[in-house]
Amino acid sequence: MPVVEIENLTKDFLVGFWKKHPVRALDNLSLQVSRGEIFGFLGPNGAGKSTTLKILMHLLHPSSGEARILGEPVDSVKMRRKIGFLPENPYFYDYLTPEELLTYVGRLFGLRQPDLSKKVDLLLETVGLTDARRIQLRKFSKGMVQRIGIAQAIINDPEIVFLDEPMSGLDPLGRMEVRRIITALKSKGVTVFFSSHILPDVEALCDRVAILNKGKLQEVGALEEILKVRIEGHEVILAGWTDETLKTMQETCEEVRPMGDRLHIRISNPEQMEAVLKSVFEQKLELISMNPIRPSLEEYFFQEIKDSQNSRRGQNS
Repeated sequence: MPVVEIENLTKDFLVGFWKKHPVRALDNLSLQVSRGEIFGFLGPNGAGKSTTLKILMHLLHPSSGEARILGEPVDSVKMRRKIGFLPENPYFYDYLTPEELLTYVGRLFGLRQPDLSKKVDLLLETVGLTDARRIQLRKFSKGMVQRIGIAQAIINDPEIVFLDEPMSGLDPLGRMEVRRIITALKSKGVTVFFSSHILPDVEALCDRVAILNKGKLQEVGALEEILKVRIEGHEVILAGWTDETLKTMQETCEEVRPMGDRLHIRISNPEQMEAVLKSVFEQKLELISMNPIRPSLEEYFFQEIKDSQNSRRGQNS
C-alpha cells in the first residue's frame, strides 16, 4: 500500500482587494509515494509544491480532493506522530539554543531522560551542530537554521519525512551533509518526500520524481523513464595521450579537449568509437572512463516547462 496517496487534489485561492478572483494553485493533482523511496517533487516557483506539502501537513484545506498518509487522513493525530516535517522557511524561537529546541521537541513526542539527551547529542552530531549546541538560534546563519530544522524533523524516528526545499541556503558542504542524511534515512527504511529546485541533488538522490507546473502534474516516474534514456553520444577520458593521439582524435571526433594529463573526447557514432578504441590499443593509452551522454534532469525540466508555455500560447492565439 502506498504511504502517501493524493487523489484529485485541487486548491483555489481568492485574490484581489475583495477576494473575488480565484487563482488555482493545484489542479486535480494525483500521485502516490511508495514506502522506503526518496521521492522528489519538482517545479518552478508558483508551481504548487509548497501548497501540496501544506495540505499534507494539514496547514491548508483543499478546495476538493483528498490525501492520505500511512493510510490515514491528513488530520489524523495518530498518524502525525509517525511523520517529520521541515517547512520551506523554518522559524524557531530566537533565544533557544539547538540543545534546548531539540529537547523541547523531543518532549512533545514523549521522549524522556536519559534517552532524550542521547537522542539530542546524536542529532546534533548528525547535522554538524555539536560545537554550536549552546549558541542561541538568533546568531545562526540560514544554513545552520536549516540543519537544526532537519534535526527536529527526524527526532521522533518518523516513518516518513517531508522536506520543503531542504537544500535552501546551504553551501556545498551543507548540501553534501543533507544528502548524506537523506541517504541514511532511506537505508533505515524511512520514506523521504522532498521538494527542491536544486536539480543535481534531486538527480543524485531520488528513486522517482514528479514534475509540477502551474498546479498540474506534468510527469511522474523513475528518472530513467522521465529522461527517456536518450543517449546523445559518449564521453571518453584517456590518460597517457601524446601529440599523435591528439591529432588522430581531432581528425576523427567532433570534440577533443586536453585537460592536464587527461584527454576528454566526445563521440557520437560507432565509427568514432571504433577509431578511439583502436588508438587506445595501438598507442597503449589508459582508458579512464567511457560514459553515455544523456540530457540532465535540469535540461529536461526546463524544456518541459518551455514546451508547456508554448503550448498554452498556441491555444490562446
